[in-house]
Amino acid sequence: MSVFAAVMTGKGTGAIATVQVFGDTAKAVIKKIFKSTGTKPPKFKPGKILLGTICDGTETIDQVIIGCEGPHSFAINCHGNPLIVEMIMQLLGRHGAKLLTAEQLLYKILSAEKSVNTIALEAKLTQPRARTIEGTKIIANQIDAGLSKKIAEWLENINALSLKQITADAERILENSRTAKLIIHGCKTVIAGPPNTGKSTLLNYLAGRQKAIVTDIKGTTRDWVSARCQIGPLSVELIDTAGLDEKLAAAPKDSIERESQQKAAQILEEADLVLLVLDNSTTSDQLDDHLLEKIADKKVLTVLNKSDLPAKLDARKLPEILANTVQISAKFGTGIENLTKKIQQLCGVADFDLQTAVVFTSRQENLLHQLKKTKSRKQAASITTELLNGQLRV
Repeated sequence: MSVFAAVMTGKGTGAIATVQVFGDTAKAVIKKIFKSTGTKPPKFKPGKILLGTICDGTETIDQVIIGCEGPHSFAINCHGNPLIVEMIMQLLGRHGAKLLTAEQLLYKILSAEKSVNTIALEAKLTQPRARTIEGTKIIANQIDAGLSKKIAEWLENINALSLKQITADAERILENSRTAKLIIHGCKTVIAGPPNTGKSTLLNYLAGRQKAIVTDIKGTTRDWVSARCQIGPLSVELIDTAGLDEKLAAAPKDSIERESQQKAAQILEEADLVLLVLDNSTTSDQLDDHLLEKIADKKVLTVLNKSDLPAKLDARKLPEILANTVQISAKFGTGIENLTKKIQQLCGVADFDLQTAVVFTSRQENLLHQLKKTKSRKQAASITTELLNGQLRV
């Protein structure tokens, strides 16, 4: 006999918080701490909604609504004050409930559904963390279709399919997953380029609010500034960094300039996409070999800013890695629609089929990489079985 409890709502203060209680003895524990406002004893039947209070002996902790979601699952909906939530959790702990994280408890609840395969289980655990509606749809489609369906087909026809066909399918799934990952988890986009080209103005325009200090003083942004915006199916984290400068990177150790450069280089290394902003109104050489070296293996969209001024930059002379260009005026917002279309095209999400089979956990990805390398049909069967019905560690 066991009972588990977890706070299912996010951290911080909110109007309402939900504490989930699940397990064989969940009802018995709830009965010990809940007092109904009605004159009749409460009936803890699935589908019932009960109004009352949570009490610690004679002390009332909070007025709550309890949803009876199943014979062994109850949702305590209380006020969102973190102190109240913590008191209820501690009270449940003293009555024998094991306190878990929301993810751990969700795993317990889903695992009780014997018909759920491992991919479906992972999908239900991952869905709440998706950044966009499109991301949740991609994950949901992997439960009965998508990845689950493809792996089941492999298992059913393992003796008829060639290893070459399976490995080719695995490669295609991994390739599609790189795009799906951006839709599910978001796209980290660094706005880079020389000082005073309008990087902060662009971030502010896309974010729709003033996040970065914008002045005519060269090199105003010393540290990084970030904001999040929605571009098509992408949740984009925009990061405006201090301009990379090889001279500043060689500044004395522990200096502000050097630390700023190191942070900018680290953020750039982690970027999914780079918007390289250049001043289209000047002929001066704006490209730094140090910066070009850092973005050589990245997806790069060259943003020719200040199109409201006479054009002087010859885009035809830009290096090959900067050939994908778009002209805008961040100051006046012209060309932004074309910019967002180019971002979606470069990230591969413009026409992405949300029902495509993709991997969305590191476990799945690692197993598919193993499948690509296998030379044995027996081993391929073992890996696909692990993919569909393997054990999870939560």
